[in-house]
Amino acid sequence: MTDAHCHVCRGEGRRFICDPAGSVPGPGDVVFRGWHPWFLDGFDSESLRAALAEDPSLGVGEIGLDRLKSRDITDRMRSAFEEQLAVAAEFGRPVVLHGAKCWGQVASACRPYAGRIPAFLFHGFSRSGGLVPDIEAMNGFISIGPALLNDHAVNYRELAASVPERMLLVESDATAETASALPSVSAIAARLAALRGVPTEEMESVLESNADRFVHSLN
Repeated sequence: MTDAHCHVCRGEGRRFICDPAGSVPGPGDVVFRGWHPWFLDGFDSESLRAALAEDPSLGVGEIGLDRLKSRDITDRMRSAFEEQLAVAAEFGRPVVLHGAKCWGQVASACRPYAGRIPAFLFHGFSRSGGLVPDIEAMNGFISIGPALLNDHAVNYRELAASVPERMLLVESDATAETASALPSVSAIAARLAALRGVPTEEMESVLESNADRFVHSLN
């Protein structure tokens, strides 16, 4: 199974790893480089451009906007996001997106790059389904995370049940600090299959096919 968003290697199959900390990616893993909106110290779009020019296998991420830590989106956060989108478009690389409590603004910023950026992964997306058609129109994917296993996360489970099949991925969002406590993406895929009323093997096949399409531009 592909873990569509994590920050550290752990016992899964293929991984989409954003800025791996202390991990050596394995065969088949895809690495993404970028500045998370929480960590913009030292941001430099030219260094991202140089990294992409040197390594054609790199994607861009985790990038985006955030209103989880602060109500306001700073000019610096917005400009860093827009600059990184422009670099991703310049090199035609897929991106992994962060948009806590501001997914509408993230989607709006991405829309002009549809076609030039080959695919968008909306990691941790938890907004109502009203934005899903816009995400689908720009070849966007939505990764379903460990919250699906929380029986009290009713709205999240409803979202996971309604996202079009071709957009679905699963993720752990594992970090060095959280990796040992998080469920496997196989467990998340099994719950997703049960929620959508399909066999687990069928869901796993769909998820792997979707992951292949997401990284197609890097091959």
